[in-house]
Amino acid sequence: MTDDLFDLKGKTAAITGGGGALGGAMAMALAERGGAVAVLDIRESAAVEAAGRVVAAGGRAIGVACNVLDEGSLVAAAGRVVGEFGGVDILINAAGGNAPAATTSKETAGPQDFLAGAGPSRTFFDLEIEAFRRVLDLNLLGTVLPCRAFGREMAKRGRGTIVNISSMTASRPLTKVVAYSAAKAGVSNLTRWLSTHLSPLGIRVNAIAPGFFLTEQNRFLLTDEKTGALTARGQAVIAHTPMGRFGAPRDLAGVLVWLVSDASSFVTGAVIPVDGGFSAYSGV
Repeated sequence: MTDDLFDLKGKTAAITGGGGALGGAMAMALAERGGAVAVLDIRESAAVEAAGRVVAAGGRAIGVACNVLDEGSLVAAAGRVVGEFGGVDILINAAGGNAPAATTSKETAGPQDFLAGAGPSRTFFDLEIEAFRRVLDLNLLGTVLPCRAFGREMAKRGRGTIVNISSMTASRPLTKVVAYSAAKAGVSNLTRWLSTHLSPLGIRVNAIAPGFFLTEQNRFLLTDEKTGALTARGQAVIAHTPMGRFGAPRDLAGVLVWLVSDASSFVTGAVIPVDGGFSAYSGV
C-alpha cells in the first residue's frame, strides 16, 4: 500500500462545527494531507480563526458562518464552498453538543426522589422537554440537513464522502445523558441508512464514534475546575478505558484521513470506534 492512497490533494472538505476543538483538529489533519478545507461554524469568528490556523500552517482554508439547523444557511454555505473551491468532495458533520437541562443529575432514580421534602434532583421525569428537543435537533437534525445540502452537490458530480460523528453513547448508553445518547444512536442509524441510499450515486457514508475526549463542553464534568484532578465520573471513565487516558483531538486524525481517502474506497456504512478500548471492556 502506498502513501498515495491517503493523499487528499485536489479534494475539498467541509466541516460543520469546525470552530470547536475536535472540528479544528480535523480541519488541520485534512489540510496536512493536501485537502482544501471549509470550516463551518455558527460562530463566524470561531470558523475564521480555525481556518486562519490552517492557512498559517500552509494549508488552504476558508471560514464560513453556518447554522446546521437552518437549511437555507447550509445551502448558501455549500454554494460558497463550491464557488471558492470548485466543488465539495468531503463532508464532516462535527457539530453537536449536550445541554444540562436534558441531563439527569443522578445515574438512577429511586423512591426517595418522590418523597415529600426530597432534596433537589433531576430524574428523567424532571427533564425540560424543550432542552431534550434541542439536543435531538442539534445532533441528529444537525447531521441530516448538512447531508442534504452538501450531499446534493456530491450527487451532481457522482462522487463524495460523508463522515458523521456519532459517540460511544450510541451503542452503550451512558448514565445521565439520555437525550444525547438517543440523538447519537440516531446518527449511527442514519449513517447506515444513508450509506445504502446514496451508494448508487458514488457517495460513501461512514461515522466515527469517539470515546471520551476532553473538550470545553465536558472538561469540568471529568476534571475538577480548580485542581485539574479527575472527578468521580472522570475516574469511572478512565477505569473503563483500557488505554487509561482521555482521547486527544489528534487521535481522530488517522481514522478520519482513512475514511475520506481512497484507502477506504470499499468502506461504507461503518461506525468506527476511536475510544481507547472503552467499547471492548465489560468492566470486569
